[in-house]
Amino acid sequence: MRYLVSGANGFVGLRLCRFLLERGCRVRALIHRNTAGPWHEQVVWDLGNGKVPMDACRGIDGIFHLAGIAHLQDRSGVDESLYKRVNVDGTRVLLEAAQAVGVSRFVYFSSVKAASDPGSDCVDETWDAPPTAPYGCSKREAERLVLAASDALPHVSVLRPTLVYGAGVKGNLRRMIDAVASRRFPPLPELSNRRSMVSVSDLAAAAWLAMTLDAANRRIYIVADGMDYSTRSLYLAICNALGRQAPSWVLPSWLLKSGLLASAFLTQASGRSMQFGAVLERLCGSSCYRSDRLRIELGWRPTQTFFDLVNDMVAGTEGRELLRQSSPPR
Repeated sequence: MRYLVSGANGFVGLRLCRFLLERGCRVRALIHRNTAGPWHEQVVWDLGNGKVPMDACRGIDGIFHLAGIAHLQDRSGVDESLYKRVNVDGTRVLLEAAQAVGVSRFVYFSSVKAASDPGSDCVDETWDAPPTAPYGCSKREAERLVLAASDALPHVSVLRPTLVYGAGVKGNLRRMIDAVASRRFPPLPELSNRRSMVSVSDLAAAAWLAMTLDAANRRIYIVADGMDYSTRSLYLAICNALGRQAPSWVLPSWLLKSGLLASAFLTQASGRSMQFGAVLERLCGSSCYRSDRLRIELGWRPTQTFFDLVNDMVAGTEGRELLRQSSPPR
């Protein structure tokens, strides 16, 4: 089987490409610049800027569409139209290119942010309140395009991953690890918040099932490993991986709340994002999801937890090793 992976040189894309190669598949990477990696061939395309190159989808059996904008919600001054141009319009033209040459299967990597924040509840795919942030809105609109394309594509499926972890992790989790390592992350109290996550390898396995099993057609799946992580438990695990004991004292809850309020006030007053405050606020809240549908309908079973991989994340070596590997024989 021959697969196209858009965003192949990203954190999840690299792991997915390696997963496909291990199963004897032929992999074509759709990336925005020439990069060596675990694929047989590559096509360069700047997502959201014009049509997909004519031969990108030719001879392809299925497309894993990962490319898009993420992790910009922490930055100020981002033009909301950029989300639409990349996440929505980029998905549209890729779908059109797939339809034009008869690609039969398409799996879209969306996000749990395609629905609004569930607050303290733990939800599944039946939670479908519309998002309000530009990023989530763009992912939701792209989902609609993918599902609507089922009239022309025999098989389409949508994945909504929770926070993804693993060696080479980026984004807010990388910032937290770096902050703990440099002793800039405060020793938080046990807040009993619940955060859902999934390993990058288990996400790749879920994508494979969504691509290859007919039961996944026209379905949306949340991907979470089933563990409820508190911020305190993540902090302690990172400290242990760093070979250090956590401080014997913890930040008082009232002081933490005051700091978050101050960060929100400064953000509003200055018009600039207080990045660490925003990251801390997200990590201290709950974001709990269930992936029972994925387990029941596709037989997916997660094999890893954050605690299994925290040493690799602290070392941060696997992502660089994947990039250094030369392309497989053509």
